[in-house]
Amino acid sequence: MKNVKLKICGMKETENITEISALQPNYLGFIFWEKSKRNMTLDAIPELPETIKKVGVFVDASIQEIAAKINQYQLDVIQLHGNESVIFCRNVKKLGVEVIKVFSMNSNFNFSLVKEYVLAVDYFLFDTKGKLPGGNGVTFDWKILENYHCDTPYFLSGGIGTTEIDGLKEFLKSPAAKKCYAIDVNSRFEKKPGIKNIIKLQKFKKLLYEI
Repeated sequence: MKNVKLKICGMKETENITEISALQPNYLGFIFWEKSKRNMTLDAIPELPETIKKVGVFVDASIQEIAAKINQYQLDVIQLHGNESVIFCRNVKKLGVEVIKVFSMNSNFNFSLVKEYVLAVDYFLFDTKGKLPGGNGVTFDWKILENYHCDTPYFLSGGIGTTEIDGLKEFLKSPAAKKCYAIDVNSRFEKKPGIKNIIKLQKFKKLLYEI
């Protein structure tokens, strides 16, 4: 089985964050966007195992806002989910964090747009194009990623749940998944927005990593 990382995104309540962190995902994501039902409003993130990286998710925020959140929450990674420019991504990297730039996928996506960001970010994240910047709960056709030819590793996102596990495993064996670094899950594992179901996540993680 491919040694793919796991990111659980959209965390927002202390008890649930602590509970889910016991699963030892590689990344936990916290959304700092007021329009999101999963908007993070806690004053601090509870203490996490050192192996878990804290990801702050932003949508067209200012560099000042991102810097403030990095300091307040001790964020390790910044995920940019809006229309951020290459220069903006470079400036975020200068804040001493890793940067993930998100692109929304549909059948007509032009991968030449991604190439401009290669030197400005650490990772890409490919999500389903929908009404919202994320958390739409719908997958896209992963075959599109056969057209991705950059060396930058990417996170695969968009409506991934337990029912996608067989297709996901097949995809991870394909040439299109050569640069797939991590799987990003969110809405399909929720009891309600921002509250994750640990039993479903345990099952998913077990199935994902079983040989």
